[in-house]
Amino acid sequence: MLNQTGFIIPDWPAPKNVRALVSTRSSLEQLRSTSTTLTGYDHFNLALHVNDDPQNVLRNRAQLAQHLAIQPNNIIWLEQVHGIDVLKIERNLINDSNIPIKADASISSVPSKVCTIMTADCLPVLFCNIPDQNNPQQIAAAHAGWRGLAKGILSNTLAQFSEPHNVIAWLGPAISQKNFEVGQEVYDTFISKNPANSTAFIPSLNSSTECPKWLASLTELAKIELSDAGVKAIYGGDWCTFKQEELFYSYRRDGAQSGRMASLIMLT
Repeated sequence: MLNQTGFIIPDWPAPKNVRALVSTRSSLEQLRSTSTTLTGYDHFNLALHVNDDPQNVLRNRAQLAQHLAIQPNNIIWLEQVHGIDVLKIERNLINDSNIPIKADASISSVPSKVCTIMTADCLPVLFCNIPDQNNPQQIAAAHAGWRGLAKGILSNTLAQFSEPHNVIAWLGPAISQKNFEVGQEVYDTFISKNPANSTAFIPSLNSSTECPKWLASLTELAKIELSDAGVKAIYGGDWCTFKQEELFYSYRRDGAQSGRMASLIMLT
């Protein structure tokens, strides 16, 4: 659901003390100053690594923290490297934008610490468990591009939960299958990992015998991995970053001069 302040609010049965949202290019428009003189970044870009003016990005991040009613250094920004490392957020961890931690997921049980993933076509996945008297509330966010999915980023994130089978997941905005063409090497990587992954691919109209091409569904690949890992409740996966240009940045659509959205989850 897109709310009045321009954030997507996941539609999933998370506990009441779990707050999750995804920024869009229309987030906090009422607070927007001139974001940048560079085209491509003027809609609430939250990434410092895409050649936007750093001061404008930091201003956007400060507005985001104000919207969440937390201190900016409680939003834990990662240096995402398409790997499988998961950062465990401790109470004394604070964000340092100048020295981000290399990881592609984070997990927390600390109130007001925000697990954060930046994307512009890759799939953000948010997690929370259903707590009981023996297991505390836990939340997590993972960055699932095709490389991370192939390596097992989602399974590795789930493994950090005390009871992985008691976890629900929400799939955020990502490039849709009809807009995500990949080569034979990507197809072969996933089929060798799990033959069931074949259901996430259809032949591209640009394919040929000499140069096979496929259309890949990141959301379907994620659902297969999550289901195999024991997750029974999977929600979301309905937004396309490539097609819905008014809402989302897309690296494949816009190239290197593309900003990033943030998918965030925290305990209140």
